[in-house]
Amino acid sequence: MTRILDGIRVVELSSWTFVPAAGAALADWGADVIKVEDTRGGDPGRYLVVSGLSKDKAKVDADYMLEIGNRGKRSVALDVKSEVGYDLLVKLLKTADVFLTNWLPGPLERANLNLEQVRAINPNIIIARGTGQGTRGPDRDKGGFDAASYLARSGFSYAMTAADSEFPMSQGPAFGDLPSGLTLAGGVLGALYNRERTGEATTVDVSLLAQGMWTMAPDIVAAEFFDIDRIPKAGPGKSMNPVVNAYKTKDNRWIQLVFLQPDKFWAGFCVRIGRIDLAVDERFTPAQNLVANGDEAIKLLQETFAAENVDHWTEALKDEPGVWSVIASPQEVLFDPQATANSYLVGSADSHGKEYRLVAPPIQFGESAEPVGRAPGHGQHTEELLLELGLGREEIAAAKESGAVL
Repeated sequence: MTRILDGIRVVELSSWTFVPAAGAALADWGADVIKVEDTRGGDPGRYLVVSGLSKDKAKVDADYMLEIGNRGKRSVALDVKSEVGYDLLVKLLKTADVFLTNWLPGPLERANLNLEQVRAINPNIIIARGTGQGTRGPDRDKGGFDAASYLARSGFSYAMTAADSEFPMSQGPAFGDLPSGLTLAGGVLGALYNRERTGEATTVDVSLLAQGMWTMAPDIVAAEFFDIDRIPKAGPGKSMNPVVNAYKTKDNRWIQLVFLQPDKFWAGFCVRIGRIDLAVDERFTPAQNLVANGDEAIKLLQETFAAENVDHWTEALKDEPGVWSVIASPQEVLFDPQATANSYLVGSADSHGKEYRLVAPPIQFGESAEPVGRAPGHGQHTEELLLELGLGREEIAAAKESGAVL
């Protein structure tokens, strides 16, 4: 991947996954991302275990969630509440192009790191903030995680949960964090361009709520236009358009069809699946008849797909011009030839040299990809970075003895 951010330094004061993911994308694109952690335990995300998937059970010597959000960074451990630790952070900020943080306004105020104070330290620094609900309004001081701020509050969970479901839909880990982090990283790119063009160092703000609302814009705008809480849709297994639907195969896999122009694709599709009789069936042509008799068409297509395994249908549909896909498992995605050809997976290696793959940011530059660095250990680069700031060995030793650095 072309390292478009070579020479850009990012000082990141953040934790968990949302804002660190923005830093990981910037690091992948070539920035020197310095992760500032406290001296006591560092990012609490280091100790998060998702569904029992602890580091000791992995095939490689790495924490999978930590690698997703922190690969390629350098870690410095500072007690920013101490005078020495704060002074060292100030020195770092003076060298930085971007200050990236998820700290809430109150903690930033108490740490002498509000907008005006950071601007006073470095007038040319871009301040990028990731929050739960935004930097203004009654909930500006409330924290947020994606399950609450992105999924629940944005209307996502409401819209994606069937009306008769006993429980709301649940999400996987970092479901809202990762797209929100990429949006924040993209905002930083825009701010860097603006600074280059105008000399102005601006702020960049992304919240989990804003990202969720952007994702749910069709539902939210439909609510505005039509006074509804749900866009009408068919029940499970049904569809208003029979060729925009998922069909189960004999071996319990699923084929997702997305033929938004039925008249364009119906006849050829019917031939490919061995149902030429349906291609000329007046119940299903033209498209308005297909929609009017959708339940009958769906029943026939369900029976057809259920008669053969997924491999049969993959072969039968290989030349289908309409859009379709097998519903893939995560393990299958690892070996998708399109993902490989387009460098959507990038290589790294653990402390023993054992290789593994991570998902690359979906924005690419230069049609290439390079291996990415590992997530740093807690405070792994403290001494290295302090030496770069001009501190001598004795000063570093004294800072460690005082507890200001790890």
